[in-house]
Amino acid sequence: MAQTSKEILYIGTYSQNDSKGIYVLEFDRSSLSATVLQTVHDKKNPTFLALHPSGKFLYAAYREGQHAEDPNGTIAAYAIEAGTGRLSLVNWVSSAGASPCHISLDPSGNVVFVSHYQGGNLATFKVLDSGGVSEAVSFVQHKGSSIHPNQTKPHMHAMIPSLDGKWVYASDLGIDQLVKYNVNIRKGSVGDNPKVFHVKAGSGPRHFVIHPVLPYAYSVEELSNTVGIYAVDPKDGDLTFLSRVEMLSPALHSDYNAAADIHLSVDGTWLYASNRGQDNLAIYRVDQNTGLLELQGHIPTGGQHPRNFKVDEKGDLLLVANMESDNVVIFTIPEDTGIPEPTGKSISIPRAVFIEQLFID
Repeated sequence: MAQTSKEILYIGTYSQNDSKGIYVLEFDRSSLSATVLQTVHDKKNPTFLALHPSGKFLYAAYREGQHAEDPNGTIAAYAIEAGTGRLSLVNWVSSAGASPCHISLDPSGNVVFVSHYQGGNLATFKVLDSGGVSEAVSFVQHKGSSIHPNQTKPHMHAMIPSLDGKWVYASDLGIDQLVKYNVNIRKGSVGDNPKVFHVKAGSGPRHFVIHPVLPYAYSVEELSNTVGIYAVDPKDGDLTFLSRVEMLSPALHSDYNAAADIHLSVDGTWLYASNRGQDNLAIYRVDQNTGLLELQGHIPTGGQHPRNFKVDEKGDLLLVANMESDNVVIFTIPEDTGIPEPTGKSISIPRAVFIEQLFID
C-alpha cells in the first residue's frame, strides 16, 4: 500500500460534539494516518457529500436551510484546489425539500440528485459551467405509507444513477418502493413517468448499489435488516426481484438494529453492508453467475453506529464512519478472502457520517 499520489478524504458530519462541519484530511497510506487540512462549516449538518467525476468539485447536502425559518436544506458546491484538495465555495441553493440525507451525481457530472428524508421527496439540479449548481430543475413528491411504525409517510433515502446515466434508482424507506426515473442529462431533470418496483412491506429500502460488471443490483433494507437482490435488465433498466438475505448475526443480540450502508468491492466479488445496533459489517460473496449472495460472516466496525463506510478505490482499504463513537476506523481488505481485517488505526472525527475519497497526482 505504498503512497503513489496525494490522497484526500472528505468527511461529512452532524454539527454536534464540537464538529466543525466538513473535514478535509490528507491521508497517509503508509502509516494509515490523516492530517486535517481544512474544515468547512457554512451551514449546519453537512452529512452527505458527492465528488464530481472530474475531481474538481465537491457537493454537500446541508440539512440547515438558507435562513432561520427555511424548512428546506441547502446544497453547496465547492471548487477543489488543484494540488491541495482544499475547498472554496462556488455557490449554494435551496435543496427544495426538508432534511436532505443523500446527494449523488450522474456519471457525466451534469446532474445532481438529492433525496429528502423528512420531506419524502427528491430534487435534481443542473451542474453549471462554473461547477456550481442551478436552482432545482425537478422536484417529485412521493406519497403513501407502509406497515412499520417508521413508515407513516414517504422517506426518500438515496438516488443512485445507472452506470450509463440513463436512469436513476430512488430508494424510499417510508413507502417500501424502489423507483426508476429516466434522466435527461442535458436538462438536468428526471422524467414524469417513473417505474415503481414494490418492495416487501416493512423492509424499508435505504441505499442501493449496482454491480460494476454483472446485471445485478443490491438494496440494503433498514427496517428488516436485509439485503434485496435484483436482476437489472440492460435494455430498459427494469428491476426483477431475485432473493433476500439476512444481515444480522445470530450470535449477537441487540434490541435496536437498523441497516445503513451497502457497497461492493472494486472487483465486484464481495458485498458489504453495515448494521447499527450490532455495529458490524455483514460480508457476502457475490456469485458471479447468478448475482446471489453467500454470507461469509460479520466483523465489528470498531465503533458505534456505523452510519456509512467507504471501500477504498484502490481496493486495499475499507473505512467506516462510526457516528456515535466519533471515529473513522480503518480496515485492510485481503485479496484472497475479501473479509476486512482491523488495523488498529482510526481517525477521530466528531459525529462522522460520510466519507469521500480523492486522489491527486
